[in-house]
Amino acid sequence: METALTFDDVTMVPQLSDVVSRNDTSLITHLTKNTQIKIPIVCANMDTTIGDEMAEELLKNGTYPIFHRFTTFEKQAEWVEKYKNKCYISCGLGNLEQTFKLLALGAKGVCIDIAHGHTSNMISTIKHIKNRFPEMEVIAGNVCTSVGVSDLINAGADAVKCGVGPGSCCTTRMITGFGVPQFSTIKECATVAHKHGIPLIADGGIRGSSDIAKSLAAGASCVMIGGLFAKTFESAAPKIKIDGKMFSKYRGQASEEFQKDFYGAMKKGTVAEGVAFKVECTESVQELINKLCGGLRSSLTYGGAKNILEFQKKVEFRIVTQNYIKESKPRPNIIS
Repeated sequence: METALTFDDVTMVPQLSDVVSRNDTSLITHLTKNTQIKIPIVCANMDTTIGDEMAEELLKNGTYPIFHRFTTFEKQAEWVEKYKNKCYISCGLGNLEQTFKLLALGAKGVCIDIAHGHTSNMISTIKHIKNRFPEMEVIAGNVCTSVGVSDLINAGADAVKCGVGPGSCCTTRMITGFGVPQFSTIKECATVAHKHGIPLIADGGIRGSSDIAKSLAAGASCVMIGGLFAKTFESAAPKIKIDGKMFSKYRGQASEEFQKDFYGAMKKGTVAEGVAFKVECTESVQELINKLCGGLRSSLTYGGAKNILEFQKKVEFRIVTQNYIKESKPRPNIIS
C-alpha cells in the first residue's frame, strides 16, 4: 500500500539561482495542447465563481474564462457570443446537442466536467465531440490516476483536469471514502500527461501561492481555483452586507443547496457530496492574482528557474513531518 501526500506533506529545497529578479521570470504556460495562457491560473467553472465580471478580469490578465453549465441555454449563448473564441463552455455527459450549438456559436472549446471523470461514458463523450468538431479543444476531468489520464488523452482530450475531493466545499472523500491526496494525484497524473504532451490542470485544494508552486513543480501546467475566487468582489454569487462587511456564497455543485436550487430537489437515490457556506469578500480579482503571481514568481527564483518548465526540471521535494507547518508559520508569541 503506497503513501499518498497532500501539499502540507512536502516542501521544496532551494536551488542555486542565477535569476536576478523575480520580475525576470515567466509564468506563461499551456491551458490546452494548443492554447497558451500568461498566468497558470483559471477560475473554477462554478455558479458562485465565474460570471461576466470575473471573465473580464481573467481575460485582462491573459487567462481564459471557463463558463459553468448551470444556467439557461440562452445565458450560455450570451456568454459565447460576447466572448467569441475567448471562452470555454462546460458540459456534462448528456444533452450534447445543446453543447454542439454553443460550440457552433464560437466557443473556443468545452470542458466536460464531472466529479468522477474516469468512466466509459466520459470516454465516449470525448470521442463524440471530437468526431463532430475535430478542431475543437476538449478539457476533460476529473481524474486522479495515471490510467485515468491516459484513457482520456487516448479518447482525444486536449487537457485533463485532475483532483477528486480536495476542494474546500467538496465532501466526496468523507461520503464515499474515495479520492487521492492532491499532491500525489498531480505527481502521478503528470507523468502520463507529459509523455503525451497534454497539459494537466490541477483542480482543487489551492489555498495560496505555495500550493500553486507545488502543483506546478509536481507537473501541472496550471491550476483551477474556486474558493479564493469566491472571496473576490467580482465573483458571480450575489453579495450581502453584514455588519459593514461584504459576503458571498460559495457552494459545491454537488451540495444539497445547489441541487435543490438547480434541479428542484436532490436526485433520487443520491446524497450531497458538497457543502455551501458564506465567505467574506476581502479583495478584488486583480489583487488576488497579483498576490498569487507575486508569490509564484518568488517560488521560481528559489527554485533557480526563469520559467515553469525549468522549475519542473530543477525542483527537489522532501517529505516533511507535521512540525514543518508549525515551524513555517509566524510565531510572535515566542518573542518576549
